Amino acid sequence: MKKLQIAIVGAGPAGLAAALYLKRSDNHVTLFERFESASAVGSGLILQPTGLTVLDDLGLFEMIRGLGSRIDRLYGADAHSGRTVLDVRYSALKGGRYGIAVHRAALFGVLYDAVLREAIDIETNIDVVSMEVGAGSAWLITDTGRRVGAFDLIVDASGSRSKINKFAYKSRDPKPLAYGAYWASLKWHPDAFDERSLQQRYRKAGIMIGVLPIGKASVADEKSAAFFWSTKPDENVKLRSAGMTQWKDNILSLWPECSVYLDQIGSFDDMALARYGHHTLPFPIGRHLSVIGDAAHSTSPQLGQGANMALLDAKALAHALHSSSDLATALSLYASSRRGHIRSFQALSRAFTPFYQSDSRILPFIRDRLVPIISGIPPAPQLLAAMVSGTLIDPFGPIGLREKVWS
Repeated sequence: MKKLQIAIVGAGPAGLAAALYLKRSDNHVTLFERFESASAVGSGLILQPTGLTVLDDLGLFEMIRGLGSRIDRLYGADAHSGRTVLDVRYSALKGGRYGIAVHRAALFGVLYDAVLREAIDIETNIDVVSMEVGAGSAWLITDTGRRVGAFDLIVDASGSRSKINKFAYKSRDPKPLAYGAYWASLKWHPDAFDERSLQQRYRKAGIMIGVLPIGKASVADEKSAAFFWSTKPDENVKLRSAGMTQWKDNILSLWPECSVYLDQIGSFDDMALARYGHHTLPFPIGRHLSVIGDAAHSTSPQLGQGANMALLDAKALAHALHSSSDLATALSLYASSRRGHIRSFQALSRAFTPFYQSDSRILPFIRDRLVPIISGIPPAPQLLAAMVSGTLIDPFGPIGLREKVWS
């Protein structure tokens, strides 16, 4: 196949990784970002063995490891009884896998700097609201009515609020989830917290508090922690009206050790309110269009797969283009190579989320009493670790990738 003129909409992890892969295949790539300058959005995340394998393939693993915090365990307990209700250890799997928790700014910075080093074109202040397809080419349409192109391929990496994923062969609107979360990046305090664990406290399924060590946003920064608290976005006004003092007192009654983080939060404006939705495009492709990352599939963060799925998508698209003789065949191969892995984890997330974020009384009761028992009986520890790692269904073979050798 000839070298392509490619437009990538969105300079998040999915778009930046795709830009690197596609430029390295000698395509002409232009990144379009709607903000004045590309930047990271959000607090922290865990890069799982899947996403880390992609970063290793891109030659960026060591940079991420230098900034992030290695994670060996995901642990959660009932806030009142102290009963363990979640205990996932990567060591349950052979091969030495682990996760790396990072500040989103660190992940963005590593990818963005790599894009700059490779002189990939970036156009900012371009808000793409639509696209047009003509004879053998496609054009972007901006909010000002400007027509940008022509391109052989448009890659939609613009996130869950994409305005162009509706041009996929079968579009689907996200279904908003009742629960979201307040997030903040704060100074890390090791007292009572394990630097190699995600730690959480639950009160039934309506309250979830978490502390995740996320390393440094940049080499010059201090170590940080992502602090999060689940809430219903629709009740945000009520929460703010009750006041910061009441909110903090509620958390301290459930997890007193969090005082070192709550002391760093002066108002609700010091945190970001994340809203979640669930959707999976049946076909993340269209005429001269591929859809990757959250624009193609999004869900609650319970299994921590979002950014990792996006990185896998970027590799899958590059592999499909490299392996095909024409664009239509390549797009079909991209969609099929990711279908099994994505749908499996979307189904798992849909099934698990109500146990940890819902108004149900029955589900957390079952969770608190059965999960501690079942999770200690093989093969449950291995299955849980594989789900968190993102490797319960092999994501690597179909996209021409070998998993990183862990050490």
